[in-house]
Amino acid sequence: VPPAFSLVNVTMPTGKGSKLLRYVEHRLRVTLQDGRVIVGTFLAFDKHLNLVLSEAEEFRTLRKKGDKAAVVEERQEKRALGLIILRGENVVSLAVEGPPPPSAGARLAPGGPGVARGAGRGAVAPPMPGTAGAAPVGLGAAPVHGVGGPPPQMMGRGMPPPPPPGMGRGMGPPGY
Repeated sequence: VPPAFSLVNVTMPTGKGSKLLRYVEHRLRVTLQDGRVIVGTFLAFDKHLNLVLSEAEEFRTLRKKGDKAAVVEERQEKRALGLIILRGENVVSLAVEGPPPPSAGARLAPGGPGVARGAGRGAVAPPMPGTAGAAPVGLGAAPVHGVGGPPPQMMGRGMPPPPPPGMGRGMGPPGY
């Protein structure tokens, strides 16, 4: 019996995109044209190098010059951004900050107490008393009278009514 998944049959994409695909789920440091640095988990990209980052943080370096002396004071501001899309036109450089997390399941919060129940559309309604599991009206095995299907005059015959006189196939309009 052949295995369900074989590395022989897998084709890796070629071109510039394949290099970036290696780093999906990695922490990336992205430098922008205006000097800002964004660090986040790399989720996706496209042909324009637009990037999707989750858990993103922005770092800005602020420079302040003193009045009398040319002393430059630098400080870095950090701002949490969350899920973002960076326009590829503004990206100057990419650097890998860290590896992907060990497993995606480890990042999810554990489930809490409660009962999982369907809600809204698609949820099955509890059976009505006395119906003993019968389908609701309109959802049974037989069609409901007057809902869907052809009109009653066509139910007995297999063919539609003939066209009016002078309007058969291959005939011109009346009067010709």
